[in-house]
This record gives sequence, structure tokens and C-alpha cells, in this order.
Amino acid sequence: MTQDRPASQPDRYVSFRGIDFETNMARVLAHLERRLADPGRDNALWQRFRQRLADADRADNPMTDRLLLLHAHVYYLSELFEDAEDEAAIADLARLERECF
Repeated sequence: MTQDRPASQPDRYVSFRGIDFETNMARVLAHLERRLADPGRDNALWQRFRQRLADADRADNPMTDRLLLLHAHVYYLSELFEDAEDEAAIADLARLERECF
């Protein structure tokens, strides 16, 4: 446990116990889908992202592949959520980054 973190908070540098990767990823992906439901927001980047996400879901370890995909696109996700001023999405993405990346 790090000195500045209470024992009740998960700490990925000590243990992954207490970190719900699936829920953290699902929240961010739900925000993304909501944002991309606006036809003006969809573009080649997000179309390719969706295809890669579908490919990840068919992989041997979909959780790891989805997590890697989200990690690789974190700056694009951040920009999308910030442009939309979506505070809930920004907070969920920050939690995913802090706990899972």
C-alpha cells in the first residue's frame, strides 16, 4: 500500500484486488456509444474502433484486448468526452485510467 492511499482504496501498484475492470470498461464504452449515436460524431476512427472492439470480443481473452484497445485510444476518448462536456464520461474515463492502465 502506498503511504498516501487509504487501505480501503484499490491500488493497482500493489494488487489488482478490488478493481472491477469489466465495470470500469463497460461504463466508458457506454459513454462512447452514447456519444457516437450522434451521426455528426461518427467517423472513420470510431468506425474502426468499433470493428476492433468486435474483434476483441471474439478473441481468447476479450477483457485484456478491450482494455488494451481503450488504453490505446484514451486520448481520443478524452477529447470526445471533453468536447461534449460530458462530466460523467470524463470521470469514468479518469477512473479507468487510474485503476486499470
